Amino acid sequence: MYWVTPRHLAGDDGALAERIGDTLAGLGWRMWPTSRHTLLYVSPDELRGAEWTLAAYPFELGGLPVAWQLSARQDATSVVPAWNAYFTAGVPYEALADLLVAIDTREAPDVGFEAPGTVLNALSARGWIRDVDRPRTTATDPGFSCSVSLEMLPPLIQDADPRPDLVGWQAWAEPVVSAPYLWCASFSASVPHELVAAFASSLASPVPVPRRTVPASAEGRLTVLRCS
Repeated sequence: MYWVTPRHLAGDDGALAERIGDTLAGLGWRMWPTSRHTLLYVSPDELRGAEWTLAAYPFELGGLPVAWQLSARQDATSVVPAWNAYFTAGVPYEALADLLVAIDTREAPDVGFEAPGTVLNALSARGWIRDVDRPRTTATDPGFSCSVSLEMLPPLIQDADPRPDLVGWQAWAEPVVSAPYLWCASFSASVPHELVAAFASSLASPVPVPRRTVPASAEGRLTVLRCS
């Protein structure tokens, strides 16, 4: 077992489904297997959902298949979710788990009260650097291997707001410039900024994380603090 940092390059240890499934079970969310070979989790109030979609291969972000889709509804009878968030395999499961806890504890998961700056403030507090050209929308880790940015939404990102040209938070890790991404995440336009900030703050946390294996593309950029 390795204890490594930075978290955003640590990968998911090949256990993203199991770790997040354990988190959701601990929160009391119910799970059903679907006919599409996915695993659907729903919160007790039926306002929040999470689906392990990797087997269904719904679409890709940055050339990587989406593995988890999170969503929230205004009420349990709503057909269309207020917002969705998507994560590929390889995302550090600690950051996704912290996001789910934040979603679970919100009284109204579909409503946000903070401005976009709350996301960048959370990253700045962890020592991340605001982009010189886009200081109000983009921040990068000190090693320039991971970015969080308010961007035009990629194709297939679903949101209850039907207006075109919407922007939403995007995050990605690129350990080697011009090489394949390690992971990607996309938040639709209506995701509350406070929830994105919870993910970003956890992603940028300096606390070491345990891993049995580390991504090959990040080996030269990870610091192994100790083995156990």
